[in-house]
Amino acid sequence: MLDYFPGYASMQVGVPLADGKFSLEPQKRPILIHDMFRHTSGITYGGRPDGDSPIAAVWPSGGAASYMGTAKEFAEALTKLPLVYQPGTVFEYSLSVDVLGAVVEKVAGKSLGEHLSETVWKPLKMENTTFRLSDAQRAKVAQPFPLNPLDGKPQSIVWLDKQATFDCAGACAFGTMGDYVRFGQMLINGSSLDGKQVLSPAFVQLMTSNHLGAGIQNRVANVEPHREGYGFGLGVAVRLQPGLAAVPGNPGEYSWNGANGTGFFADPKEQLVVAFGTAAPGELRKYYREQMQDLIYGALRH
Repeated sequence: MLDYFPGYASMQVGVPLADGKFSLEPQKRPILIHDMFRHTSGITYGGRPDGDSPIAAVWPSGGAASYMGTAKEFAEALTKLPLVYQPGTVFEYSLSVDVLGAVVEKVAGKSLGEHLSETVWKPLKMENTTFRLSDAQRAKVAQPFPLNPLDGKPQSIVWLDKQATFDCAGACAFGTMGDYVRFGQMLINGSSLDGKQVLSPAFVQLMTSNHLGAGIQNRVANVEPHREGYGFGLGVAVRLQPGLAAVPGNPGEYSWNGANGTGFFADPKEQLVVAFGTAAPGELRKYYREQMQDLIYGALRH
């Protein structure tokens, strides 16, 4: 990260104290781009039930982070906050992907949306995927129920009413499930679709392999409880064994889910790609994801 945003080299690491406060200590090693991909950077999300510590409490939520100026201003603002763990030691689901988007903008010299459109979305004919909705597209976006079905409290999705101030890579893109399936099919195919190659086969293999080694605390199931027994690759959870998880699947199946109810998983053994969308910003989205995987595998016949 030092090569792109030098401030990440001087971030301090929070150490919780018995009185509910925290002290600070230096990083034992630098934050790497690799850490950003696999969520071992020590960065976190504020406001998540799986990250309730006095250190996480000073971090912005994903929604709030989307309005922190430009991608560069956002990435630099985070360097003033304390890391929740030493880099490379704990899987902590985080704003790391949003920071990666800022890195891409710096390298490409253009917005993340422009870069992705040129290199991925247009080649794969993902015609309705964008960070910036047209009026016609916005009219088709699914809306959540006014009240959360679990607790009856009001719920909303902030990006539906207010455009993010930058192309935040972690949560701000919109698209159709048809577009998403095309992206997933490219991955299952090993890097190409309809004759268009957008990644190298070697990178797809690397991306969908487990990167949480023996020295890293695996907290993937803290985020998605039905994913016990999964590791994490470069942006996706990776199933490591048939058992433990609350959903069926094969070792090598990989998945991760979008903001507010979007779901995705792909199983190379079954040549199966699944993408589904629900406008469910609360905890109910996790139930939907589990049930969808149960139903789909239950319907397979060999």
